[in-house]
Amino acid sequence: MSRELPSLNALRAFEAAARLESVSRAGLELHVTHGAVSRQIRALEAELGVALFSREGRGLALTAAGLRLRDSVAGAFTQLRKTCEELRHGASHAPFVLGCSGSVLARWIIPRMDRLSRDLPELKLHLSAAEGMPAAALPGLDAALLLAEPPWPTEWQVHELAPERIGPVFSPRHPHQAALRKASATALCKEALLHTASRPQAWPAWARTQRIAASRLHYGQSFEHLYYLLEAAVAGLGVAIAPQQLVADDLAAGRLLAPWGFRPTRASWALCAPKRAGDARVTALSNWLQLELMQP
Repeated sequence: MSRELPSLNALRAFEAAARLESVSRAGLELHVTHGAVSRQIRALEAELGVALFSREGRGLALTAAGLRLRDSVAGAFTQLRKTCEELRHGASHAPFVLGCSGSVLARWIIPRMDRLSRDLPELKLHLSAAEGMPAAALPGLDAALLLAEPPWPTEWQVHELAPERIGPVFSPRHPHQAALRKASATALCKEALLHTASRPQAWPAWARTQRIAASRLHYGQSFEHLYYLLEAAVAGLGVAIAPQQLVADDLAAGRLLAPWGFRPTRASWALCAPKRAGDARVTALSNWLQLELMQP
């Protein structure tokens, strides 16, 4: 059976002391005491069965064995540093794959792509649309932008960005828009409400905030995804329920109206990434998304 390599910490201590020709300077570089460096070197000498340094006056000199190990370790550490730097450089220049629902992609991300590119020019974003909660391993993704409720998978680092707020919206082209603008929320009990299979609890959750029994709601056309639901609302086909951020641009442009406002849910916008070595791009994107989502 092949023998194990010596302790990496011991080899690092030896390499620094040999390169700097000083145990004290090695300790400063490694952020440990000179005594800790000396102990690592003695342990390495004991494991190898050879002396690596000899005393010369008040200084240290490498033995023949020490010179041989210095050259070998120096080359290995240089190659390791070079490889790690190449990996970091490659990771920072590789596309950052962000997953999100098609509705979030079409109605929120894409309209802000120019601003995102200006604010984070180093982030090479690749967008991947998928519905539903992704698998815990986030396969093929560097991160996912979600509208969801906790608890989150333990495998994720989660950056909660903003609370979700939902409310009914309809178009000025809606046949009852004049009356609906002035009516109380209970007027929606007489409407055939547009709804979506991807968020079946959205209308009942909103009704509870208005003290309206969910059994009083009457449903009309159903759509598979939120994007289609909101396009139908813009076309004047009925009243839809939507997260505030996904209709903010339509409200500002007058394409949709929201006379009853928006109410918080238990869900939140969150940027979720695997728990692994920190990726500065996740933090940068999280900060940018949070600022954008908190815009009025």
